[in-house]
Amino acid sequence: MGLGAEVIKKKLWSTGLLLVCIFLVACEFNQQEGKEASTIAQKVNTEEFIPEAISPGNFSEYDMALKMDNDGKFQLESTVVVKNLSTDDWEQLIFYFIPNMFTKAVSPELEHPSTIAFHNITIDGKTAAYTLEKDTLNIQLQEKLKPHQEMKVYFSYEFTLPEEGLRFTKSNGNYHLAQFYPMLATYRNHQWNKEDYRFRGETYHTTFSNFKLTYDIPQEYTLVSSFDQEAFPSPNKGLLEVENVKEIFVALVKDPILVEKDEDIAIRVFGFEENKKELYQEIADEASAVINYFEEIMGPYPLKQLDIIIDGMGMEYPGIVTAHTIYNSGPSSSEQIKSTVVHEIAHQWFYGVITNDPFHHAWLDEGFTVFATNLFNFKKLNLSKPYTIYSIDPDLVLPVNLPLDQYQSDMSAYVYGKSPAMLLNLFDDNEEIKDIEQFLKSYYQFYNYKEIDSTEFARFTKYYFDLKDDSIFEGWLDLDNTKNE
Repeated sequence: MGLGAEVIKKKLWSTGLLLVCIFLVACEFNQQEGKEASTIAQKVNTEEFIPEAISPGNFSEYDMALKMDNDGKFQLESTVVVKNLSTDDWEQLIFYFIPNMFTKAVSPELEHPSTIAFHNITIDGKTAAYTLEKDTLNIQLQEKLKPHQEMKVYFSYEFTLPEEGLRFTKSNGNYHLAQFYPMLATYRNHQWNKEDYRFRGETYHTTFSNFKLTYDIPQEYTLVSSFDQEAFPSPNKGLLEVENVKEIFVALVKDPILVEKDEDIAIRVFGFEENKKELYQEIADEASAVINYFEEIMGPYPLKQLDIIIDGMGMEYPGIVTAHTIYNSGPSSSEQIKSTVVHEIAHQWFYGVITNDPFHHAWLDEGFTVFATNLFNFKKLNLSKPYTIYSIDPDLVLPVNLPLDQYQSDMSAYVYGKSPAMLLNLFDDNEEIKDIEQFLKSYYQFYNYKEIDSTEFARFTKYYFDLKDDSIFEGWLDLDNTKNE
């Protein structure tokens, strides 16, 4: 299907900043009348709780060399050290290779598609057999990779970026390199955890890895990325390193307007319209307030710098966010852009530090992000208690934690709407925002740099509130068969 028709708005929350004041959320809660009995006020000491994180099944380190010529053609060499952390022998490696989704063969509707040409793929220096179908890069192993063993995979290819792509795209003369390299999938339940690419929602899942990037770009561009060592303007050649992040994003931007806020966490806002410097300063100030708030109520921001690019669609990456449109629907208003930035910054904690599979448990990053963003906005209004007024939609009867392919066009209503409403419903009307903040702080302390699923969330919540059964989750979480081995 065409990109525009298939894609729904991911950042639903950002279009209604004022709505957070009254928390109007579409949700079905068939026990509404018994809310007092189902909410929990009493907390327990969580010092003895032992989190049970989901294993990614592997560990990886990426060493990449990226070169761009004056015509917008890129060369990439990437060496990935892959270690098997599972109990199985592997006969293949599965990587996401999302740039292939925007080639003429896969997306013929694109007027200016991407181009991809592999030169070489080797394993420990030997040529490897592989297949590439849509975004699935399957590499066959000549020798099995046994548990606790590692191997070195080398990729060499050239590519161009599409126009009107999704995240991986040219945008207003800038280059947004999202998911531009082969990304190792997770491994669980004795198989590779790789789902088909979808143009709505996020269908790729990687674990925390270490990255090195050597780059060589034309002089007129500056590099802005997930790495936090860049200067402005960036040199056209350099080496960057970052550890323990889920992925990296690189933007090559031309003639940006830079607004900086030099605090403990350096904030850099890159805009492209001279008449909006005041807006860029407001965004920098808001970003600083958001980071300070989330560090206070949860835990540290994971890097030394946060970059904000006012270009492209609203999206989060480690150490960098973009905000200008919502799925290429046209420029957002100033208030929408600021709201989007707050949402994307919250993702630095929910996705960037506490991770989850966004295909099977999308609500755990998006729902928590909306939930935390609401708390920030409530605090800005000097509220001691959050509003608990709900607009009930009786049609939203599904759980919020279904795989994305089990929702229709109402996926956003569940993931961005019903799930944060149900999180708020864990607390009764007498509890203040500080009580909810304490819940998030405990959640962060137990699960930072770990992966969580819906079953583990329920286990933590039951311990935190001293619950004896799963009744509080009825109607919004499906807890059957969600725990990964």
